[in-house]
Amino acid sequence: MPSLENYVTVISTSRVFPDQKSTLADLKLSVSDLPMLSCHYIQKGCLFTRPHLPQHELLSHLEHSLSLTLSHFPPLAGRLSTSEDGHVFLTCNDAGADILFAEAKSIHVSDVIIAGVDVPDVVKEFFAYDRTVSYEGHNRPILAVQVTELNDGVFIGCSVNHAVVDGTSLWNFVNTFAEVSRGVENVTRHPDFTRESVLISQAVLKVPRGGPKVTFDENAPLRERIFSFTREQILELKATVNKKRDGEVNGVEVFGKQSNDKLNGKLTEMLENLLNQNDAVSKTENKLEISSFQSLCALLWRAITRARNLPSAKTTTFRMAVNVRHRLNPKMNPEYFGNAIQSVPTFATAGEVLSRDIRWTADQLNQSVAAHGDERIRSVVADWEANPRCFPLGNSDGASVTMGSSPRFPMYENDFGWGKPVAVRSGRANKFDGKISAFPGRDGNGSVDLEVILAPETMAGIECDGEFMRYVSKV
Repeated sequence: MPSLENYVTVISTSRVFPDQKSTLADLKLSVSDLPMLSCHYIQKGCLFTRPHLPQHELLSHLEHSLSLTLSHFPPLAGRLSTSEDGHVFLTCNDAGADILFAEAKSIHVSDVIIAGVDVPDVVKEFFAYDRTVSYEGHNRPILAVQVTELNDGVFIGCSVNHAVVDGTSLWNFVNTFAEVSRGVENVTRHPDFTRESVLISQAVLKVPRGGPKVTFDENAPLRERIFSFTREQILELKATVNKKRDGEVNGVEVFGKQSNDKLNGKLTEMLENLLNQNDAVSKTENKLEISSFQSLCALLWRAITRARNLPSAKTTTFRMAVNVRHRLNPKMNPEYFGNAIQSVPTFATAGEVLSRDIRWTADQLNQSVAAHGDERIRSVVADWEANPRCFPLGNSDGASVTMGSSPRFPMYENDFGWGKPVAVRSGRANKFDGKISAFPGRDGNGSVDLEVILAPETMAGIECDGEFMRYVSKV
């Protein structure tokens, strides 16, 4: 595509205020929120076919809908503030959010969703607050919504402060915004603003003068592609990953062997051993059941490691963002508003990732996630409290993969009144070599889209990787 300047033009910017005054007290940023102060605003949005509304009516309708929605989410109309003792709060002061209207009349829906090629750069222009660091929420809105009118569609892009929301909270907001837009009076989701969990801490994050900066090179050359996987392809991959390996046994095989070997009068001993071994085998098989998503992550980890041509002894890392709301004891409210995520790393040398089979790689991921329960979460919190710091996004050693977002997020439930989205896309925010985001496929039913950001030479490598591309949808 030619230069972006020829495509997207911002026509207007307005400040939108909540329909009702907030009664919320200041919300203290948590141990999960504070590290995100050095990250860009999250940028996620939905592409739609053209609504049956004239341009001016569409914008007026969305402004009104946003005002009503902000009354359900007062923090998104607030600002960050720092107390004299260094604690950072979210002040729900009704200062408002921004809504921008832009035009890209020469861009068609098909230009954005074309399969098998890189995501066009113009998509980055569908979002406000480009490269804005979350600490700047002290002086600018927490939320900006950009409505970009295309030739035959519209893109609604949300830029939200990452120290205020994680993916769960973001999509809860967008879902509510869509419900209000299509006239739903009793909205489905009711955010929980309580601040009573282990994530709320007395620790103080010391911020450098001028505020923290992102920890990766924003100007590094990158390629970005969406790789789609159908339900059938994912089930095939999962079956391959979970296929019984040579040397594994099950209860029937144990019984058969013992029946042949021990018909010598020790029937009682044989049956006791059988019961014990059946129980052990059952537990082992349950433990080793690898999920579809973990199978997909293992596939990608192997392909990227191959493409990077790393030394065999080089340690590689696969990081997964894990929602801790349901993992803590007691559990947090699923609608808890804020960040409630932790980064779960899995380590292996390049040689191990490539010389072992895919099940081994998937099993390493499975074990790391399974071990991240209440005790581990509290340990991570304590570690941060002992040394408060911003989250080091990036790929400093050239051997890391970072998986964010989730195919479980209800991205395609965002019907603003003219149908569900055609596609979900993200902006430039927080992108670096090895950053992956998982989206549900538009067809649902277990399909998945992976937004893959890689150095150009690494992307070229996975595009030629037989094991990886075997499972990628060709449509």
